[in-house]
Amino acid sequence: MRFNTAMKVVRISDEVWEIPVSEKPGMLVPARIYGTESILQAMDAGVFEQVTNVACLPGIRRYALCMPDGHWGYGFPIGGVAAFDVRSGIISPGGVGYDVNCGMRLIRTDLTLEDVLPRLERLMTELFRRVPAGVGSSGFVPMDRAAFDGVMTRGARWCIERGYGWHRDLERIEQGGCLSGANPDAVSDHAVKRGMNQLGTLGSGNHYLEVQVAANDRIFDRETAAAFGITGQDQIVVMVHCGSRGFGHQVASDYLKIFEKAMRRYGITVPDQQLACAPFLSEEGQDYFAAMNCAANTAFANRQVITHQVREAFAAVFGRSGEALGMELVYDVAHNIAKVERYSEGELVVHRKGATRALGPGSQDLPACYRSVGQPVICGGSMETGSYLLAGTAQATDDTFGSTMHGSGRTMSRTQAKKSIRGEQLLQQMKQRGILVKAVSMSGLAEEAGFAYKNISDVVESVDRAGITKKVAELRPIGNIKG
Repeated sequence: MRFNTAMKVVRISDEVWEIPVSEKPGMLVPARIYGTESILQAMDAGVFEQVTNVACLPGIRRYALCMPDGHWGYGFPIGGVAAFDVRSGIISPGGVGYDVNCGMRLIRTDLTLEDVLPRLERLMTELFRRVPAGVGSSGFVPMDRAAFDGVMTRGARWCIERGYGWHRDLERIEQGGCLSGANPDAVSDHAVKRGMNQLGTLGSGNHYLEVQVAANDRIFDRETAAAFGITGQDQIVVMVHCGSRGFGHQVASDYLKIFEKAMRRYGITVPDQQLACAPFLSEEGQDYFAAMNCAANTAFANRQVITHQVREAFAAVFGRSGEALGMELVYDVAHNIAKVERYSEGELVVHRKGATRALGPGSQDLPACYRSVGQPVICGGSMETGSYLLAGTAQATDDTFGSTMHGSGRTMSRTQAKKSIRGEQLLQQMKQRGILVKAVSMSGLAEEAGFAYKNISDVVESVDRAGITKKVAELRPIGNIKG
């Protein structure tokens, strides 16, 4: 076995690999990477280096983890999961990422491919018009500082109270669409200024809004799919991938500077400056946690307003209301977040960066409608190849702090992808394959070409076989809005 590291990598099972603490000075716990042998062989050297760096951070418990969609990131690898003791551990913006509460949302419909295909061009045009995309795009929701304080502290509920959604949406959002402990006083004026007018916008990068099909032969667990409202039979669903936009980015930037100084004060040394951190219970740690929760709530609100706009677009094209079209929320889940959660070790600050919470059946944190089957886990693939709906398992709670993969994971830099194909060429290729794309930027479209990502089916199979999530349905794209 040859991997992109000189460190010893021990096979624990066909899908779990471990780097012992003896492989790097300062490691406090082993590092564990999920994936098949071929997935690990294709992982970049940064994953092995970064996950073992994370294993050196104060207060870490059990393992530093990386999911099979892992690749190099800022400080922590994308796909990274790490849990720290609340009393003796740290919190790190590098373990959350710049796009705080980047996450996924899935909306079901009663429509079928046969219903939508004749109106797909009009539908995508309407969605593109109603959901602003691209760098620096602005939303339509009227906002002043007092209103934005409400968004930061109340999240998706703030939106629903103003007509942007249905009250029953809240129970199908992680934490009800609002993390407690958000304090706008911990957020800089510059961050507020960047976020104030971005509610209801997709942004750029790998963010998207996608119309997808759930075909009958791509349902793998009918009972769980039915509980999630997925019936197959070429059913149409809508997937949204975006986060806290410039607001979350500024929160992360502000606190990385603060933490670099704070580490000297607390005598913390880290193997990589991008792992800047502070004790969770320190003044700096608590301020970041409060500001990060503000950004997380803003991301929940952002996806809520986008959902409202999606329902309005469908209603305009099909002449029936979102309710009449059965446009219920399946779930909304973060994949860039730090939260205090209770495990066998006690209360831990669980960092998930490019990793999804995956609660198993019976969890009291799930709405009653999902308690018998486990949490919906929404995994976005490349815009060319499709996405997956999975379900959380009890084994994830035991093995990975209730966490699993979030997407397919990049294999190629954005720069390299743009050198390999032109956006206009990709647009035509996708159209020929039955995927209609509306993109703000052709270079941004080229960055997201399918060949720049791992095969999501391989990644999904590995977490399914590892037992940390189970496969429910594959979703095929027919229309994509790209920032």
